[in-house]
Amino acid sequence: MKKRRGDTETRRHGDRKAGLRVSASVRRRSDGSTSKSRTRSPRHGVPTSPRPPSAPITLLTDFGSSDYFVGVMKGVILSVNPDARIVDITHEIPPHDIAGAAFTLSVACRSFPAQTIHLSVVDPGVGSARRPILVMAGEQFFVGPDNGIFSYVIEGAARAHVVHLTNPKYFQHPVSDTFHGRDIFAPVAGALSNGVTAAELGTEIDDYVRLEPLAPDKLGKGKLGARIIHIDRFGNCVTNLTKEVLTPEMIRDGAQLTLNGKTIKAFRRFFSDKGDNDQMLFAVWGSAGFLEVAATNRSAAKLLKARRGQRVLVSTY
Repeated sequence: MKKRRGDTETRRHGDRKAGLRVSASVRRRSDGSTSKSRTRSPRHGVPTSPRPPSAPITLLTDFGSSDYFVGVMKGVILSVNPDARIVDITHEIPPHDIAGAAFTLSVACRSFPAQTIHLSVVDPGVGSARRPILVMAGEQFFVGPDNGIFSYVIEGAARAHVVHLTNPKYFQHPVSDTFHGRDIFAPVAGALSNGVTAAELGTEIDDYVRLEPLAPDKLGKGKLGARIIHIDRFGNCVTNLTKEVLTPEMIRDGAQLTLNGKTIKAFRRFFSDKGDNDQMLFAVWGSAGFLEVAATNRSAAKLLKARRGQRVLVSTY
């Protein structure tokens, strides 16, 4: 089943129910003693033991900073776990920009330690039939809406598990139809930081929503169909080309990019590098590992009249 939201195409995978194994966990009572209880946890060794006390909770939203939304979510987390360490990634994702949030989250999460809990809310479908989910990937946890926001994280992970959050015990009540960030996602993130397991929170699913894959299209005859996946504040156009796809050998052999009728032939090591030519538009490998189209002290996006989602033709011969 497909559904389209703006310039983003999503698709659902076929549904299957994965088995859950039973494991033992140790719980600490309020008087300091411990007891062993049995909990059901996702298979394949998904982390289910209590999170380290130092593991942070990150926040990424499109809420901005002028309203109370972010502060309220932090308050809910701290009400569940007063010792939680909360880190803001950004709250300036453009409103309802799921693909933009997916890119930012997939890049930012690489810098955080194992067991980090990422709470990400860009949720134009709040209150609808879209599901709240927990994703376990790359030894980290991701909490948010099932709308594709975790697509690139899942795509880049060797293994991922997705859980539909269904246990109301870990929600804040009453649950609003318009603010699941406060009433579902924040309390679930707090519960995870206290050691609640994925199996206690819901049921594993496979039919989660995914965005269009990051990998460029191979068009044959030495050509690749890439696209712009992000435009940063400097106007640099981040493509979905990586060094595994566009190799140094291809670049040495004369690879070039075509975007909106403009051809980019120059490849530089850094932004102020002049190389063998002084062309205004050039390509450079960005810090996130993707090839970027940039301009000397200018906005490449403005010069090219480029926007996210536009195709970039790559000729490698």
